[in-house]
Amino acid sequence: EDLITEEEMVVTFTHAGYIKAQPVTVFNAQRRGGKGKMATTTKEEDFVERMFCASTHAYCLFFSNLGKVFWQKVYQLPQAGRGAKGKPIVNMLSLAPTERITAVLPVRDFTEGQFVCMVTSHGVVKKTPVMEYSRPRSQGINAINLDPGDRLVAVGLSDGQREFMLFTRHGMAVRFPEAKTRAMGRNARGVRGISLEENDRVISAQWVDSSQVILTTTANGYGKLTEVDEYRRTNRGGKGVIAIQTNARNGDVVGALAVTERDELMLVSDHGTLIRIAINSIRRTGRNAQGVRLINLGEGEQLAGLALIADTEEEEGEQTDLPQ
Repeated sequence: EDLITEEEMVVTFTHAGYIKAQPVTVFNAQRRGGKGKMATTTKEEDFVERMFCASTHAYCLFFSNLGKVFWQKVYQLPQAGRGAKGKPIVNMLSLAPTERITAVLPVRDFTEGQFVCMVTSHGVVKKTPVMEYSRPRSQGINAINLDPGDRLVAVGLSDGQREFMLFTRHGMAVRFPEAKTRAMGRNARGVRGISLEENDRVISAQWVDSSQVILTTTANGYGKLTEVDEYRRTNRGGKGVIAIQTNARNGDVVGALAVTERDELMLVSDHGTLIRIAINSIRRTGRNAQGVRLINLGEGEQLAGLALIADTEEEEGEQTDLPQ
């Protein structure tokens, strides 16, 4: 590793699971209003879901839906130019047939005071010191012990003082301080984050602040924006409050995201239809509102997923400013 030159890299990870790294120096600074440069190309049905800058000596932690974590140094990631899509992550990690990557976290150093926070579909939350993940194995290590049928749905890196919001398939949401969750070891199960009704499950978890708004979307293509402060703070483990109506018109909740007016969103249907929407084109409504149509779906077609789009063009201004 001492022979590896330390430099900043731009890492992109796509919805379909392709990853690559390229030097930040390929993005020359432009004056405000410049056209920008594409950071990557993707297949028509794919898009960049995660993009960040990290040193070649930093680590990428890959968390799977089965509760395992894998890691590689950034310099070990496939390097490719702007015109290449990268390599499939499944060819780089020892994943089981049903295993997929839920989250990618860049970590510069394994230091005290940082935590990996995890949320499962059964409503379990867990906070573990990042130091617990500093000794990897080629086959991956356990990040969380999951109950039968449970899956890891969200992972974030935090200082332990932020706020959680959990969202369920049947339209409920709970908001509570992360400090209400004690730190525990890597092999622990975690604690109850939300009490679920029968057949309900957590489909999204977000770390929020009052400057953001919450976007909730449903299977039939409807969605809405609601102020974070419309969701009152409650105790961890409660049933929560209604985030959006789940009725015959809307269907179940597919996803929820904490967003700002500057963000853009990609919606994906189960038939492969993609649509890109500016957040500022969606009107804000109250917590109990049904929402507005975000995507026109065909007969038998449903919304399958959503993600914020990482900005794959160079930012405007006098210096390169890529998303972290």
